[in-house]
Amino acid sequence: MMNSIIKGNQKLLGLFFFGTVFISSSCSEDDQVPMESDDKNIVELAQSDNRFSTLVDAGQRAELTDALSADGAITVFAPTDQAFIDAGITDVDGVAVDDLKNVLMYHVVPTEIPSSAVSSGKVTSLEGAPFYISIDPDGKVWINGHAEVTETDLEASNGIIHVINQVIMKPTMSIAEIATGYTQEASPEFTQLVGALTRANLVDAVNGGIADDLTVFAPTDAAFQQLYDDLNVDGFEEIPLETLENVLMYHVVPARAFSQDLRDGAELPTLLSNNTLTVDLGELNIEEAGLNTDLINIHATNGVIHVIDKVMLP
Repeated sequence: MMNSIIKGNQKLLGLFFFGTVFISSSCSEDDQVPMESDDKNIVELAQSDNRFSTLVDAGQRAELTDALSADGAITVFAPTDQAFIDAGITDVDGVAVDDLKNVLMYHVVPTEIPSSAVSSGKVTSLEGAPFYISIDPDGKVWINGHAEVTETDLEASNGIIHVINQVIMKPTMSIAEIATGYTQEASPEFTQLVGALTRANLVDAVNGGIADDLTVFAPTDAAFQQLYDDLNVDGFEEIPLETLENVLMYHVVPARAFSQDLRDGAELPTLLSNNTLTVDLGELNIEEAGLNTDLINIHATNGVIHVIDKVMLP
C-alpha cells in the first residue's frame, strides 16, 4: 500500500520543487572572479589558490591528481581548508586512502556545469552516488542542505571549480536507521516515533535507499507526550491503529526536501491522500509545528529528516 501511495504522490511534486531554478544574486556575474589562468588545469588552479591546500594534499594522497589534470570537462565543488577543519580533517595522512578517494570523488561531476546551468535537484557525482542541490529563497545555492556555494566559475582548462564552505558526505543510513540510532543514544530521542512506526507497520516505508525520495517531519518524544496528554492516553498503543497510520503518513512528504527548498505558503503533498502541509517560513512552522533549526536537513539514503516540536494531526 505504501509504495503505491508514494508513486501516486510523485505527480504532486511540482507543488514543492518549483521546476528548474537558476542561480541568481548570490552567484551573479559580479561575484565571479576573473581568471587570467584558465590555461591551468583543475589541479594547477587549486594549487595556485591558498584556500585549497588541504584539497590538493588530499587529491595527491588519494592518487587523483592525474585524473583531475586530464583533458576533458569536469566540475569540482571544492571545499576550502576551513571546510576540512570543520569536518575534523586536519591531517589527510590520517584518513584511509580509499575513504579519502571516495569523499573527493563525491565532490566531482563528470561534466562542466557553469553557474548559469546550476539548478535545484539531483546531481550524479563521479563517485557514483548523487548529491542534491537546493536554491534558497535568497538565491543562495546549497548542497545536501549544509554546504553553501560561496564562489562560482573559477575556470580551468579542463573544467570549473565552485567553492563550498563544507565537505559534503554521502548518506549511509536510511531515515529509519537514523531514527533508531537516536533511540540508542545516552539521551535517547524518537523512541515514540520509532515505536509508533513499528506498531503501524510503517518502518519499511522509511527504510529505503537512494531511489526513494522522502521527507519526514519527525516529532520529538516531548511532542508525542503532549499528544498523549491531549488525547488522555498513556501512549501510542492506545491510539486506534488506523488513526495512528494516518497521523504518521501525514508527516511524510514524497520528495527529498531540504529546508532551502521550502517556500512560504507552499502546500506540500503527504503520503496521506488528499492531505497537505502548509509552510510558514516567517514562523518557521510546518502547519502549527515548529521546526527545530538545530536538527533540520538530517540527510539519509532515502531522504531527509526535519525535527518538529508537535505531532501534526490531519
